[in-house]
Amino acid sequence: MSFISWCLAHLNYYTICFLMLLESTVVPIPSELVVPPAAYRAAGELSDLNILLVVLVATIGADLGASINYLAGRYLGRPAIYAFANSTLGHICLLNEEKVRNTEKYFSDHGATATLIGRLVPGIRHLISIPAGMAQMPYSRFLLYTTIGAGVWHIILAAIGYSLASVVPESELEATVTRYSHEIGYVMLGIFVLFIVYLVVKKKKQ
Repeated sequence: MSFISWCLAHLNYYTICFLMLLESTVVPIPSELVVPPAAYRAAGELSDLNILLVVLVATIGADLGASINYLAGRYLGRPAIYAFANSTLGHICLLNEEKVRNTEKYFSDHGATATLIGRLVPGIRHLISIPAGMAQMPYSRFLLYTTIGAGVWHIILAAIGYSLASVVPESELEATVTRYSHEIGYVMLGIFVLFIVYLVVKKKKQ
């Protein structure tokens, strides 16, 4: 049984929240393989899931997981974070020093808004909370940006899963969702980058 098939058979609001909590820490569980299947199932006439609640609980889970990373970055510090990334357990979680360093640089280059934009960037969104904590970013602002970014991403994924319910058979769902979610993620990243450039140019003109 594939992960997608398991999700279609067993997902409920608690497991969605828990899996998204794990995804926002360092456990390699892509949100692309959880939220779209849940939305796909929510599209059924006799489904016990509601599409709006799927997005809500997924975002709550992401906030909880991101908060764990934030607290780790804030109170453990860089040496402990890099030591974990280079450890055997870190490698099992698909972490390494280069990934953490790139995420830290991304946060440094984009400032606090990296927490918002980073939620849409594959390979960065589950780690962006760590440099936010290391930089002592105010938790209220961190939580706001994380909620907005995660919420937008989950809305996109849920819309994909919901719309595919009538056109894609279950056996093809995993490949279809993964392909389109990555493409849309990069499009959303481009839109946010253009928006930031616009704000910067506008501020300089003023």
